[in-house]
Amino acid sequence: MNKTLQWSIASVTVISLCILSYLFADMQTALWFHAFENTLVYKVFGKITLLGDSLGYLVGGLLLFVVFWKRNLYWASSGLFLFSTVAISGLSADLVKYISGRARPTLYLHEHLYGFDLFHWQYAWTSFPSGHSATALSVATLFAILYPRWRFAAFFGGFLIAFSRIVLAQHYVSDVIVGSFLGMVSTVLLHNLYFKSKFEAAEHNKI
Repeated sequence: MNKTLQWSIASVTVISLCILSYLFADMQTALWFHAFENTLVYKVFGKITLLGDSLGYLVGGLLLFVVFWKRNLYWASSGLFLFSTVAISGLSADLVKYISGRARPTLYLHEHLYGFDLFHWQYAWTSFPSGHSATALSVATLFAILYPRWRFAAFFGGFLIAFSRIVLAQHYVSDVIVGSFLGMVSTVLLHNLYFKSKFEAAEHNKI
C-alpha cells in the first residue's frame, strides 16, 4: 500500500470519526467529564495538560538549534525540527480555530451553545481543533521518529496530554482527534520533506 493511499485512508477515517463524535459523543462526554471538576482526577489532569503548552517546546527547540548549529548537525537539526513542527502545527490549528469558530464545551455547559459560528476570535469560540493536542502529538511523533525504541512511551504521553483536554472539558473529543492528527501529519511531512536528509547527513558525518 503506497503512502498516498495510507494517508487518504487515515484522513477519511479521521473525518468520519470527527463527524460521528460531533453527532453522538461530544456533548455526552463533555457532560460526563464535567462531573469530575474539583476532584483529584481533575487536578492531576490539570498538571498533565500543562505539558501541551507550545511555548516550552518552541523555546527549547530554538535554543538547541542556536547552541549547536555550528557544533553538531544532529542536535541543531533536532532543535530546528522541534521548533518547526510545533510552530507549524500550532499556527495551522490556530488558523482553523478562527475560521471554524466552534463553541468550547464551557459554552455548552453553561449556556447550552453548541456548534460552529464562522470567524470567531474570542477564546470561547476557538475549540476546533485542540492546539494542545496538536502540540503534544507533534512532539510525540518527533520523538517516535528520532528514537523509535521509545515510540510507545512517546505516543502514550502525547495521547495522555491530548486526553487531558477532554477530561478538563476544554475541548470536545472531535477537537482532540483532529488536533492530534494535525500534529502527527505536520511532523511526518516536515521530516520527509526536509529533516530526513539532515539527519542522514548527520549520521554520515559520524562515520
